[in-house]
Amino acid sequence: MPRTTRLSSSLLRAAAVAGVAALTLTACGSGSGSGSTGSSGSGSGSVKVGLITKTDTNPFFVKMKEGAEKAAKENGAELSTAAGKFDGDNAGQVTALENMVAAGVKGILITPSDSKAIVPAIEKAKAKGVLVIALDTPTDPESAVDALFATDNLKAGELIGEYAKAAMKGKTAKIAALDLAPGVSVGIQRHNGFLKGFGATDKDVACAQDTGGDQSKGQTAMENCLQKEPGINVVYTINEPAALGAYTALKAKGREKDVLIVSVDGGCTGTQAVKDGKIAATSQQYPLKMAAEGVKAVVAYAKDGKKASGYTDTGVTLITDKAQDGVTSKDTAYGLENCWG
Repeated sequence: MPRTTRLSSSLLRAAAVAGVAALTLTACGSGSGSGSTGSSGSGSGSVKVGLITKTDTNPFFVKMKEGAEKAAKENGAELSTAAGKFDGDNAGQVTALENMVAAGVKGILITPSDSKAIVPAIEKAKAKGVLVIALDTPTDPESAVDALFATDNLKAGELIGEYAKAAMKGKTAKIAALDLAPGVSVGIQRHNGFLKGFGATDKDVACAQDTGGDQSKGQTAMENCLQKEPGINVVYTINEPAALGAYTALKAKGREKDVLIVSVDGGCTGTQAVKDGKIAATSQQYPLKMAAEGVKAVVAYAKDGKKASGYTDTGVTLITDKAQDGVTSKDTAYGLENCWG
């Protein structure tokens, strides 16, 4: 569930002195890349804001960074960015946190790769007066950060679960769940939301496989599920790359027309796949808004000392061209106007 970074010469020199390792840190979808750090914005007298994402290749995080850069320019802030070498690179995120604190940032926006392991580093940053806001992915516990700006991932799952239930029109469902990875809060919330919306439990899932949100792994997972239960007719996927992998596996078996695939993310590639009929529906989220709101919160904190707190829902919309009675949705024209990536 998805990047480029810029770096002022002063921060680059500071990073070199500190020996900063290159960093590149989904959801919500997964990605990997050659990592980097960077900064953009107005001069040294402006409010310094840090953004740490899971990776810098996933389009979701590319859009998040774009939102942060735009908001930084509009609010007279200086933005520094970092990302890990892979999704799950907690050590890289810890290093980024430490170096941003040392560079004098007023606030840090972070999409935690490991919701629990990152907490001690966050606590150290907060102890030094840095405002820390989680974007997209909550920490464990959620209270470890000052605030969370994110999609309601449980609701995102519920929407596609409700849609799938309505689309099945009373037919017996044989469900495959193509999940993220064990212990990742975003994946757990979406999975549980789907089951809730569908009116099912894990006992009703014929096959569950982890994909890491990766398209090739999604294809392999779907192939495994079809071997285990050839009659699968509903596929829940953690994100659209996994959904497209599932579609490829189903098409190879001539099953792409009779299996319902639903997903979460709302990236442009995934939304186009909904329009093309490869995915029946997806829940669209808005990473640009998460980042923009986060930057504004840090600037406000720098100006008046008031900390953002609690959870801010940045919205989710069900996108489909095959609307179902009783399930609120918008079509792919809307989805493509508001997609990312």
